[in-house]
Amino acid sequence: MEGTRDAIHARVDRDLDAHLLPSAWSEPEQLVLAARMLAADGHCSGLAGQMTQRLPDDTYRSLPIGVGFDEVRPRDLIRVDRDLNVVEGKGIPNPAVRFHIWVYGKRPDAKAIVHTHPPKASALSMIGRPLIASHMDTAMLYDDVAFLPEWPGVPVADEEGRIISAALGDKRSILLAHHGLLATGADIVEAAYLAIAMELAAKLQLDAEAAGAVKPIRPDLGRQAHAFMRKPAIMNATFAWRARQVLRADPHALAA
Repeated sequence: MEGTRDAIHARVDRDLDAHLLPSAWSEPEQLVLAARMLAADGHCSGLAGQMTQRLPDDTYRSLPIGVGFDEVRPRDLIRVDRDLNVVEGKGIPNPAVRFHIWVYGKRPDAKAIVHTHPPKASALSMIGRPLIASHMDTAMLYDDVAFLPEWPGVPVADEEGRIISAALGDKRSILLAHHGLLATGADIVEAAYLAIAMELAAKLQLDAEAAGAVKPIRPDLGRQAHAFMRKPAIMNATFAWRARQVLRADPHALAA
């Protein structure tokens, strides 16, 4: 039987919310799982890149510098204050976490940040072209990715934080020229979901531009797809699937 578009979408929403439930992993475990899945997708570039979670007491959970995305466990995580002083855990933070603090200051809605240097997004960032979301699989990024066209240098000082946070504006993600990507989220599940999508979008864009011009999608359909692909149920289910892959590869990834 046929139904109206609104009625069908309402039923889809009810079904998704009823059957695709949020994960039972704790926030530190989600950070570890996100790091592992990003590593599996090639987001590691030596020790470059950072992931952070903003906590209610205005401290920030992160990986210490020297611990790779592919090897981190919950016991490795540290918590730092706004001046990057370690208040919990062993080790020191990546100094580039400082520019995350600037982003959080500009964006109270952001509770987690992923910043990585994956190969396709990095390559796209080198040729001076913004990222284009022009495929259904990357529609969660539609009209939601900013572009910083000039590299301000290694982001370990306040000036780089001011520039990057200003360029992000009200978008959830940004492609940073000669650098990499940054994605924000209401939690690390969303931030990792968007970061993974950005690398896929960059790969598709580079492949498509090698054959011809990228054809944009219709704005109304792009907005609809953006909203659909960012439903919490879909993001949570996607994260859970990727997390199961991580745990099959290393059953001890979440060991104390």
